[in-house]
Amino acid sequence: MRMAEALLFAAAEPLDIDTLASRLPAGTDVGAVIEDLQKLYESRGVNLIRVANKWMFRTASDLSFLMERTAVEQKKLSRAAMETLAIIAYHQPVTRAEIEEIRGVTVSKGTIDVLMETGWVRLRGRKRTPGRPVTYGTTEDFLLHFGLENVGDLPGLDELKAAGLLDGRLPPGFDIPSPSDTGGEGDGEFEDVPAEEYGAAMDEHLSHVADEESE
Repeated sequence: MRMAEALLFAAAEPLDIDTLASRLPAGTDVGAVIEDLQKLYESRGVNLIRVANKWMFRTASDLSFLMERTAVEQKKLSRAAMETLAIIAYHQPVTRAEIEEIRGVTVSKGTIDVLMETGWVRLRGRKRTPGRPVTYGTTEDFLLHFGLENVGDLPGLDELKAAGLLDGRLPPGFDIPSPSDTGGEGDGEFEDVPAEEYGAAMDEHLSHVADEESE
């Protein structure tokens, strides 16, 4: 347990079970070790938590106020960027046209670029529709920032209502989709084309921004 504790404490990023197992003595029950460490730290100033299916130490939530003075203030996302991020998170893999259809307005120039620069959004593949448009999805950094084990942990309809984030007068049939890290049309479909296709997809994404700036 002390060895696992040392590895997790010194790691620059969260560690998964396989990584821990490869550095611990053969035959170690890593799951049991993690469970013991969680119990040991559950009442301390830092807790052992799981995010994106990996493990890391993080300041206990009730002590987060202590970090406010030293924390670097990050630039807040615009409302359009937050709405776009929410659509991508819940509907991924999703195309630019689908994002615009859901929002009901054109995605302003640079909005998706900003989300990709933060490291929260990535290209996921091409949809098998005319034009083979690229699709977008969230990243591991997105999960780490919001403390989620996977995108399936995003709040559902009832949770959003309870938090007061949804109007009580919702239209009939309104529902919240169940997001997935993998699967879905347009996910992981760069592999069936030449290797440089991923770069071409990024060029395509950037060309949208260039076209909008020239308008």
